[in-house]
Amino acid sequence: MKKKIKIWGLASLLLGSASMTCIADDLLQDAGSWMQVVGEGSLKVVNPKLEKGRIWLEGQSRFDDNWNHWYQGMVRTAVGYSLSDRATIWAGYTWLPTQNVGKSYVSQQDVWPAFRYVLPTDIGTFSFRTMFESNFIQGDDVRFRPRQMLRFMHPLEIEPRLSLIAWDEFFIRVNSTKFGGQAGFDQNRAFAGLGWTFNKSFRAEAGYLNQYLDDASHTNNTMHHLIMGSLFINF
Repeated sequence: MKKKIKIWGLASLLLGSASMTCIADDLLQDAGSWMQVVGEGSLKVVNPKLEKGRIWLEGQSRFDDNWNHWYQGMVRTAVGYSLSDRATIWAGYTWLPTQNVGKSYVSQQDVWPAFRYVLPTDIGTFSFRTMFESNFIQGDDVRFRPRQMLRFMHPLEIEPRLSLIAWDEFFIRVNSTKFGGQAGFDQNRAFAGLGWTFNKSFRAEAGYLNQYLDDASHTNNTMHHLIMGSLFINF
């Protein structure tokens, strides 16, 4: 019983940071969905000598305005190196085509380093991911934006292939830019859902994602209530 209480307590803690920042009189809310496919594996499939090398491939499609509008896609790719069976460093690139309602089309491109650490425990597996993005939004006016994710995965005793999933990711704008907004808080994403492991190569996850965003001047806030579905492929 104590173990179960700790697990649900940790999940609540991960999601709590979003609710604490969501008190605003001018909060705009809507619903939508995100879908993603993520592939990750060792470069030993190319050459056995590259066993510690890693590759990361990801694609997303995002809808808002109560599912009436496709507003954003994402293509992400990275190469990495396994420092150990728990720690990996990455260098990557992201393309983020965006068409928000009533606004001009934006083709944002990001380059970033990242570090990920996986920590197995008796109650589940924690993952920590730190990224430091350089966002090229328009022209050469570069916004620097670190982001920190904490993720928790707990296989359920009644069915080990079924897992409780919870994660939170926090974004900060380091500098003020014309198109990237004023420095300070940028957004928070909090997810809670379930995952199903088909085998060592395929895992699916689905659940609720709360995305809370600050606008460029920190005067208006938006909360997206999203259904998120993910397919993870390991090779």
